[in-house]
Amino acid sequence: MTKPKILVTGAYGQLGTSLKNLSAAYTAFDFIFVDRDVLPIQQAELVAQYFATVRPAYCINAAAYTAVDKAETDKEEAFLVNGDGAGILASACHQYGAKFIHVSTDYVFDGASPDPYKETDRTNPTNTYGLSKLRGEALCLLNNADAIIIRTAWVYAEHGNNFVKTMLRLMKERPEINVVSDQVGAPTYAGDLAEAILKIVNRESAIGNNGGHSDIKWVPGIYHYSNKGRISWYDFAVAIKELSGSACKVNPILTTQYPTPAKRPAFSLLDTHKIQYTYQLTIPEWKDSLQRCLQKL
Repeated sequence: MTKPKILVTGAYGQLGTSLKNLSAAYTAFDFIFVDRDVLPIQQAELVAQYFATVRPAYCINAAAYTAVDKAETDKEEAFLVNGDGAGILASACHQYGAKFIHVSTDYVFDGASPDPYKETDRTNPTNTYGLSKLRGEALCLLNNADAIIIRTAWVYAEHGNNFVKTMLRLMKERPEINVVSDQVGAPTYAGDLAEAILKIVNRESAIGNNGGHSDIKWVPGIYHYSNKGRISWYDFAVAIKELSGSACKVNPILTTQYPTPAKRPAFSLLDTHKIQYTYQLTIPEWKDSLQRCLQKL
């Protein structure tokens, strides 16, 4: 009997690489990892041809235009990949009977909330990246009512470009660094997010194969996922310093002292109760996951 195929886009990104690292443990599936050279998701004809040939049972869209500041001047490309590309994949999944999981962002919110953002809260992006990702969400839901969208925040891993690796590098190069202290959220270790996604897929597949998970089924819609906790970027940097044994001094500064082309939300905390309850997931504390990542580094 042939195994169901899981198609993963964005193969070399933080989430794509984390999914690849975990794939060996999920022997019930055949994984296919593609990057933009193999499958440019914004090209509808190529995507349709690929799906017709490969016939995946699942598609996890980890591909994205993630250069937040660059997106302010490269709007067309950001909207092509994050908007059109997501919608095209959702449509192909609908057409060829594949289950679709799309990854989105906390940047669809403006950061003005006093409480952790729920999936039903009003969106209001403050930058081009957020607008392009919100467009992707809308097209996913329009083209595929069965899609799952997972919004996440502050993603990092032992591979790729991210805050943790940048801090480790700067802490080696400089005696002191300044880090923004008035932006609040919770980091997401890409390894934890990858595991959550594969658990959702595995359980849904097990239902289809009479695998005894009749209490957990595929429930389409929007979900939030990040590690547990509430910290600032400054707190995150201090933890990286302490856990890595660095002697570098970390100074808190205000967002106004560190201007960037794209405006960042001041508050990015996501309420993760829905995904935990629906899929019976246990979400690790942010510091425990940071420690695991640093050990791998």
